[in-house]
Order: sequence, then C-alpha cells, then structure tokens
Amino acid sequence: MKKFNFKKVLDGLTSSSAPPAKPETEITETLGSEHFQVSKTVRHGFPYQPTAMAYDPVQHILAIGCKSGSIRLFGRPGVDCHVMHDNDAAVLQLIFLVNEGALVSVCSDDSLHLWNLRQKRPAILHSLKYNRERITYCHLPFQSKWLYIGTERGNVHIANIESFVLSGYVINWNKAIELSQRTHPGPVVSLSDNPTDSSKLLIGFETGMIVQWDLKTKAAECRYACEQQTLHSLAWHHEGKQFMCSHSDGSLTVWNYRSPSKPAQVFQPHGHPAQKGSKPEACRPIMKVAWPTQRTGDPFIVFSDGLPYERSGRRPCITVMQGKSVTVLEMEYPVVNFLPVSSTPWPNDFQDPYAIIVLLENDLVVIDLTTPGYPCFQNPYPMDLHESPVTCCTYYADCPPEMIPAFYTVGSRQQKKTGFSDKNWPVKGGEWGTSTCSYPEIIITGHADGSLKFWDASAVTLQLLYKLRTSKIFEKQPLNQSTEYEEDPFAIVKIAMCCESRILCVAGTSGHVIVYRYNKVETTVDVPTLEIALVYEVDDLDSPDTDQIPPPMPPPSSSVGSAGSGGMPSPSPHHSTSSEGAEKVGSPLLKVKSGPQKMVPGYQVDLCAQLVTVEGEPPSQILCLAINSLYGLMAFGNMQGLAIVDIIQKTTLLNLGTPDLYGSADPYTRTQPRSPQRKKPPAGLGDLGEAQAVEQLQSPQRRKPLKALSKLGESEIGEQERCRSPTTERDESNGVCLSPTGTTRKKLADIKRNRNQPRPRMSKAHSTASMEGNGGDDSDDMNNSLSMSWGSSVSRLFRTELIKAEAMLRRQRSSSTSSVGSQSPKVAPKCAGTDPHVASHKCPGRDSPKADSKDGSFSRSRSSSMSSLENVSAEGINCLSFTESYTRKTDPVTSPCLWVGTTLGSVLVIVLNLPPQGDQRLTQPVIVSPSGTILRLKGAILAMSFLDCNGMTIPPLFAKWEDPKKKDENRETKDGQSMNQRRGWQQLQHLHRQKAPSSPTTETISDRQFVVICSEKQAKVISLPSQTCAYKLNITETSFVCKADVVSIAKHQSKVGHSTNLTKKKVRNDSVCLACFLANGHIMTFSLPSLRPLLDSDFLPLADMRIAQTFSFSNCGQALYLCTPSEIQRITLAADTCESLQEMLCELFLPVDTPEGPKQSFFKGLFSSPSIVDKEELFGEAASGKASRSVAKHIPGTGGIEGVKAESGSAMAEVQKARMALVERGEKLSELEERTEALKVGSELYASSAHQVMEKYKNKKWYQL
Repeated sequence: MKKFNFKKVLDGLTSSSAPPAKPETEITETLGSEHFQVSKTVRHGFPYQPTAMAYDPVQHILAIGCKSGSIRLFGRPGVDCHVMHDNDAAVLQLIFLVNEGALVSVCSDDSLHLWNLRQKRPAILHSLKYNRERITYCHLPFQSKWLYIGTERGNVHIANIESFVLSGYVINWNKAIELSQRTHPGPVVSLSDNPTDSSKLLIGFETGMIVQWDLKTKAAECRYACEQQTLHSLAWHHEGKQFMCSHSDGSLTVWNYRSPSKPAQVFQPHGHPAQKGSKPEACRPIMKVAWPTQRTGDPFIVFSDGLPYERSGRRPCITVMQGKSVTVLEMEYPVVNFLPVSSTPWPNDFQDPYAIIVLLENDLVVIDLTTPGYPCFQNPYPMDLHESPVTCCTYYADCPPEMIPAFYTVGSRQQKKTGFSDKNWPVKGGEWGTSTCSYPEIIITGHADGSLKFWDASAVTLQLLYKLRTSKIFEKQPLNQSTEYEEDPFAIVKIAMCCESRILCVAGTSGHVIVYRYNKVETTVDVPTLEIALVYEVDDLDSPDTDQIPPPMPPPSSSVGSAGSGGMPSPSPHHSTSSEGAEKVGSPLLKVKSGPQKMVPGYQVDLCAQLVTVEGEPPSQILCLAINSLYGLMAFGNMQGLAIVDIIQKTTLLNLGTPDLYGSADPYTRTQPRSPQRKKPPAGLGDLGEAQAVEQLQSPQRRKPLKALSKLGESEIGEQERCRSPTTERDESNGVCLSPTGTTRKKLADIKRNRNQPRPRMSKAHSTASMEGNGGDDSDDMNNSLSMSWGSSVSRLFRTELIKAEAMLRRQRSSSTSSVGSQSPKVAPKCAGTDPHVASHKCPGRDSPKADSKDGSFSRSRSSSMSSLENVSAEGINCLSFTESYTRKTDPVTSPCLWVGTTLGSVLVIVLNLPPQGDQRLTQPVIVSPSGTILRLKGAILAMSFLDCNGMTIPPLFAKWEDPKKKDENRETKDGQSMNQRRGWQQLQHLHRQKAPSSPTTETISDRQFVVICSEKQAKVISLPSQTCAYKLNITETSFVCKADVVSIAKHQSKVGHSTNLTKKKVRNDSVCLACFLANGHIMTFSLPSLRPLLDSDFLPLADMRIAQTFSFSNCGQALYLCTPSEIQRITLAADTCESLQEMLCELFLPVDTPEGPKQSFFKGLFSSPSIVDKEELFGEAASGKASRSVAKHIPGTGGIEGVKAESGSAMAEVQKARMALVERGEKLSELEERTEALKVGSELYASSAHQVMEKYKNKKWYQL
C-alpha cells in the first residue's frame, strides 16, 4: 500500500501560491531495449599461446590455433577474423581444404571440426568426437575428400571430409608392423601420401618405425627402421622417389623409396662428425623438416632447432640449407611451427618457395627466401601489442577526426625501420568489408616498461600511430625502494587525455604523474617537477594555530615549480613543520634527469609530479586521475588522499588525506593506525571490495581531528569568519550540527571529551586553498549535504590574496545566501521523470527513513553506540570529475568544481575559484574550497557524469589545441572564438543566471542538472541544486560492478528495411545510458535519468582480474577489454552496430581458380604410369562398410544455412519470420480464394452444360436417342 505523503501536498500548495513559473517538461527517453545488443566485433593482437598453424597457398589465408581453443585467420593487412570452439580444448592441428573455403581443426579433446570459411562469421559445419582413441596426427591430401586420422594406439582411420563420417577402412598397427616385431610402434606422428602415387601412404610412428602402406592391397609394402631414434616429422621430395625424416638426436635421414633396408644418407647439420671411437655430438631434436624444391637451383632443406647442447646461450633457430650454404636464423622465442610458402599447391610440382612463415610463442616472423641474407618481412599486423605487458587500456570512440592524422604525422618518423625486405607481405588473401564506421576511434595502451601506444581503431582494424616512452625523463639508476617496485618501476596504471586540447596525463606505479602537451616541433626544455608527500601522519602533538608563522619557503632551485611568470613563490607541497617530520618525508622513487632535455615532435613533458616516500615506505598506487584543460588543473588520488595541481602555474593547490576532506562531518570513526606494512595484493580472481580493503590495509591512515572552534582566539575567529555559513541550523533528529560554526551542546561536549586524548597535527601539506563552509539544509538520509570546516595552514604570504578573493566570491553569492534562514527553500524538481515504468526506481521521500535504512545507506547518527562497520582505517580516492555544476543546495548558478568519489561510497564536492583568463591566470592563485556537500552510496564510487535538464550529457569543458607556430595576436582572437564555440552549453547556463531569482525565499529554484553516480552496488540520479535523489537503483546484491560509465549510443536513423515494412524508432544522436560490467560477467545498461533497465546480458565471466582492470566503455556503445595478455577484444552494445557489422567484417574466401598441375612429359608417362586410385571404391560404404559407432560420434554443426536459420533468435528475425508466415498465409488464402472462384465458375459451366443437355433431350423419346 502506498503511503500518503502529507509533506509533498504542503509543498505543492506552497509552490502553487508562488508566481507562475515556466511549465515543466518531462524528459522523453528515446532509448529502448531494442536498441541494445551485445556482440563481439573484432579481436586485435597476437594469438595468445599459439599451438598450430596452417596456410592456404591459393587463397593466401593464414590460420593460427591457440591453447585456449581460439583460431585467428589472417589475410591482407586489415583482414582479421577470430573464431572460438565451444570448449576450451587446445588446437593441436589445422588443415586447410585448399581453395575450397573450409578448415579442419584438431583439438586436444580428440575432436575434429570442419569450419565453413565462405561466410563472414565462420562456423562449424560438422564435428567428429573420438571416444576410444586419442588423435595425434591428421593428413588431408590435396583435392581429396578423404582425411587420414592417426591415433595414439598406432591405428589410422579414414573419414569423409564432406559428411564427416568414418569409413570402415582402418589401418591397424599390428598389420602395419612385421610379425616378428614384439613391441608396439608407438603413436602415429606423421602421415603423408606419395606425391606421384596417391595409393601409397607413408605412416611414421614415434619409435622410428616408418611403414609405406598400399591402400589397394591393404598391406604394408615397405618398412623403414630408424634404430633407437625417435621420429618427429616426414617430408617428401616432389618427385616421390625420396623422403626425409627428422629425429630427436638432431639428425636428418634420407631414404630412397625403393630401398628400405638402408638409408641413403644420415647427417647432423649442426653436429661435429664423430671421431673414431667416440660418440657423435649430442644435439637438440629437430622437431620439423621441410624439403621444398626449385626449378633453377638446389632444393631447400628447412628445419627447426637441432643445435648442440654444449653450445650454451644459443637461441631457438630456423636453419635454411641450400647446397653447401647453411644459414642459421636465430629467433627471440621458441619455434611453434613453420611453413614454406610456395605459389603452387601441387605436391608433385616444383614448389619454388619464396618465403617461410615462422610461428613463435610470442611473435610471427616471415622470412624472404628470394633476397640474399634472408631478411624478414615487416609485419603489418598489430602483433607487437604485447611487446611489453599491457597494464591499462583507454578507449576513445568518436574522437576529433584531426587527432589520427596528428598522431600519424609524428609517429611515422618513429616507424622507419631498416633491415626488412622491400617486397610485399606474402599473406594477401581476403577482402575488406564494404562499409566502415563514420567516426574515428583511438585506443591507448599503457605498458609495463612505461611506454604508451596510440592505435587507430577505426572500423574493425588496428594500426599503430604513435609510441611514447615515459621513462626517458628519468635517470637510469638503482631504485631506493623495496623489491616490489624494482621489476616494473615505470609501469603505467592510469591514463587521462583531453582529446580536444591534446593534453595527456599518465600515472605510473612509482607514484609519478606526468603531464604531456602535444607539439609538432622539437624543443629543448627543463622538466618542471613537483614533489608531493601525500600521506596522513599521526603524532601526539596538538595541531598548530592558524596564525602560526609558516616555515620558510623552499628555494627557487627546488623541484617545486613557481606559481607563474610573475615570480610569485609557491608553497611547498611536502613541507614539514618540524625537523622530526622532515626526516619522515623522503624522496621520490624515480629521479628526473636534470638540465635541458631534447623533446622530439609529439607529446612533450610539461610537468612531472611525484609522490615521495614517507618513513621509508613507498607511496600507494594512484587509483584515479583527472584533468581539465580549460581550468588548467589536474587531480589524482590514492588510498592516502587527494592532490590537486595547477598545471599552468606548476604548483600544488591541495594536498590532503581523505579524512581531512570531510572536516568535522566525517561519518566514520577512524581506527588507530598501525605502522604501515606494504603487502602485495592477491593475484587472480577476487572481490574488488576485498582488494580495496587489502589496499587500505597497506597504508592505514587516521583522520586528524579538527581544532575546536570554541578554543580559537578572537583574532582567529575573525580570520575564520569567511568559513562561516549564514545559517546555524541543527538537525534535531540526530543531534548533528549542519553548520561548521553553529556547534550544539552535544557537539561541544564531544569536543571537550576528546580534548584529553592525543590529537594529531594537520596534514603537513600547504595549500593555497581557502577553506569555506556552507550552511546546511534539511536533507534525506540518502543524500547528506553536510557542511564542514577544513583546517588549513595557509602561509601569510597568500592570506591577503585569499581573503580578497573569498570576499569577492561571497559578494557574488550574497544575493542567494543572505536570505537563507533556518528553513531550506522549496524545491520543485523541474526534470524529475514521470515514466510509469520506472516509478519503482524513484527514491523515497524524506519522510520514509525506513526504506533508506534497508539498503545500508549512511546515517548521520554520531551516538556512542556506532556500528563497528563505521570503524575504518583508510579511505581512498577512487573517482574524480571536473565539471561546472551546482555545489550547494542554495547555489543559483553553476561554478567550476571537482567531484570526488571515495572507496567507501562518499561523494564530496570541492569548489574551484579560478582567476580570469589571460595574464591574471598566470599570476593569481586558484582558490580551492570545500562546498560541504556529501553524498553517500553503497560500495566504492566508480563513475560520475552530469546531465542537463533535457537529459543530455554535459560535455567536459576544454581548451582547443592550437599550433604553437601561430602568431600571438591571432592566437588571442582564436582563443576567444574557440572558447565560445566549445562552451555552447555554458551559454545556456549564463541565460539561467540572468533569469535566476534574486531571492530564493520568494521564488522557486528549479533543478537544472542531474548528476549520475554509480558505485559497486548502486546507481543514483540526483537533482541539482536541490540534491534530492530523483532515481535510485540497486544494481546487484550478489556481485559487484567492475566498470561503469555514462556513454552515448551509436547514431540511429529512421529507415525502412528491404525485407520488412517495420520502421525502427528514431534515437537522438545524444541519447545516453549508464553501462555497467559486473564481476559475474553480466553487462547491464540503464536509461537516464530514470535508471530503467534496458539490457542484462550474461556476456563474459570474470575469470581474470586483467579483464576488470582493462575493461573500458566508450561512446557510440563501444567497449573493449584485454581478453588475453596479448589480445584486445572489442565489443559493441548498440544494435545498430550489430546490424551493420556484417558489412564491416572482412571476406575470407574469394573465388580464385586453382593453378594448373604439372604437365607430364611423354616419355615419363610412357615408362612410368602411376596408378589412378578411385578412393571412393576403397573407402566407400559399399567396399569397406560402416565404421563402428563406438569409435567416434558425429555431431552436426551450425555453419550451414539450416544452422544459421535455427540459431537466429533475435527479435528482428522473429518478426521477419512472423511477417513471412503472414505473407505465406495471405498467399495461401488468395490461392484458396482463386481456387474457390475457379470451382464456382466450373460448377456454373457444368450446370449450364447439364441444363443444355437436359433441354436437348427432355422432349425426345428413348427410341429417338
């Protein structure tokens, strides 16, 4: 039963008596569930843990199988396709049906699969699962439909490749060996038919036994015994008279086809000849050998490894022998497989190889055999993605189109490599898609070596544009910290970029943040540095008075940058108030190079901020990073606190521990911290909440209690007058004073009771921020707008400037704050949605505290019987967002601010008072002050975004990038133009400011913004400036959200399909939604602002924390994650993209004529007539019968047309089926109507004829007939 809210009725009566306002308009949400569909688009990078490889010499397609069961298909640059088996069985072997658009895969679970490559999304046509035996090797002759399957027991089965049905023809191992042999020959390791006689099959067993089997007579014709040598591979000479085999002792053996008694030649290519009475040199095994021939030269002998064991330090290699020439090509990684590339698929013809494709464990190398020295081809695929391990990813879809040419211009100078072959890449099959995306996309990857790579990800391709090395600015010296950071001290953990201004911020694992600016010209500059001690210490001393004389400023030669060109000194961000504290603060983990440094075109260092060690302990990892190019500010936070840096004046504005951000309104009881102990977080899958708790335990902090205002002197109170709120309202429900200056008796009693306890000093960091509080108003338990007072040790050098700036700010807001009494103004939410479908998602009113208490929301009760859950030791900064918004309930206008989200679910707002643009921005300080606003959610804050009153995303403010070569006079003019153009939404705010009521007590203040906040458990939409919860949603109870973001959906157009008359609902170009990726693998989207569920797809289980760390949402419904350490998987959430994906994907199979086979000479055909075998007669059911059903099971696939129809379960497909059925029914009804009409006409004709006959004979007698 719905409760009657009497207070809302009174509010409605009160608001009705106010002057008539502009009629409210409801927000029309244009996104529906039909606009969402999760689908994988394309995978980039090197196949992780490759195990098999195959090549089609006619289609020029390369296939690589992996240990995880995935298969990657490559063609010309830009042609890349990924398929996956249903299970995770490793791919053991791949076999192409040459020029037939099909592929056979052999997996470790003893199954074979036939893939159809004639469609853009390859699918399995047939599968064959063995039950009794394990598959070890398969062979498919060219232009044959019979597949030879070797097993671990030594048997050879034969299957029809078209139907995937086993033949009754079986070659048993006991019939292949001699009767006198008493031992098992071992598994089958090689199968190959004679190039000139397809009736002869060569079977190689692991023990070294080789049998030539006659398929006609069903008997062994020859047996070749390699004593005490393990066999690995076989290779025929194209004439079919000799074959070569490789062994485990590093030797190669050549056998004559007609002489099985003794090998024709045995040699060790890399071993020294054996002396008399000595054993030959021990060599490593040769895993594979190939014997391609040439028309105009000696044949090639290509094999892998075979080097002597005694020669230590040798890398894996590929050896190319031709005549007396032996070339050893060393590889960086172990060789998995290699294939000679020739222009003919016929095994009985000269191959004339022109390249060798070598698959390594972590790379793909193609060797040019036609150029002296055997150089390598330059790999055009993005397979160097994992050159250094990827540590983070950032995805920018629909970015400014000029960014890609800009990065390509500076990156093309880096990619000039020498020593590669000048010829074209030999893998050139396939064809690009017929359509591409209409918007550019950029992916930035951060790596463990401190490098960043910028990739052009437009459409379904990936191309390296530019590479940036952040480690260049640091000295190469031993690190002064524990072994935890010695492995990857430069590893990238966070990336933030302003696409319009091209300002880049990079955070590293050693606690350093580097700011880069894009420049086309080369420069030589000194790197400005800032050293910040972001730590919260606890000691037994009282906090110093605010009028205490500050310590002397650091010399100009220190690493702390100046405040600007005006020469105004800047306070040290890590200055200590005592010599004891100075000893606790150490130095940064990395040392920046001194002196001028040469900066090549591209991204050039503008500032380097470094966290210093404290008491020998390294700083905790940076959790969040934000930058705003228009404000010229950067902010970052970790588990210890928050730092705000002015990147224009190169100074620190704010440096406080997280508990200090609350001031006197801290909702938690901070536990007494222990000595910090660094602990490595557990690896593998785990709850993010637990991981954050572990991180909190690494560097526990304690809130330092603020100095009681009642003990301040008269001068101190006068100086703190600017921090007072115009109201002293008290919340009677819980006894907490909402004003920092209006303390109640209970609050004073608490302060007096805590005076006898040791009180720590304030944070050592000096800040140019002015600490201002604001009067509190009544608010619900879900959204607390608690005012607070910050203690700050601001130096006297800036005190006069701060007081003047704050006085100016107070005068600007005096019209709205002077009339605020004990009652808050009536707030009529202008943008609250009224969709009946989302009524259950709206937040309860202020008079229903029970509903709020159920979800564990924050309660402001400060009683002595507080829950133990509020006893916390550390709280980190997890999310940051610069914006222009309403910071307090009574704000009539927006102002620049920074929204801060913590790991415990708090959201705090910091006001930014910026000097005017121009010279004043370079000289006057930026004033940072708290707003007093505190919002609470369950779980760590993951994302914050802002919407206007129409439900559209408020874009972040930025300054447009300009070429530094332009003249100064033109720059000033264009700066003003770009400011006005890029801040178009701000002009609407100025209109609101002009129409804002002069007194909030006489007119109603309507909400004009929404803030969307998402945590690990909840999502809320809060109206601003009233700070009322418009909508609330508990996303999950059993799992947690890993990544969340507010993204736009791909642009839809209202169009009529070719095969249906149904018209898709038109979606605005700026339609946005909240996208979440959960730890249980679900991807969920919610409409904004109503938080109505739109999509819940069980997409991917969180099997590795790497996925959660690298998962990134972007605009247009795009997303990506690092699926393996060397591969990036891109996905889409937009149904429109899924529909056009078929046109964007590449074509793997193209109709190509098979090259003609070799022409046989007259005399060769006269004297040697190879028998032509009809294998259908040998292996068919009529001749050999059916195979036993217990051997293998046939499983039909879904790669055919029938399978595609059966798997089509989308809504559009169902609608199309229904429409087709309706059309068929209409056609049948029309046919029935026509038949009925025809029957009617026929019956009428029959009746007429019968009537005529009757009239003719009715008057005649019977004898007249």
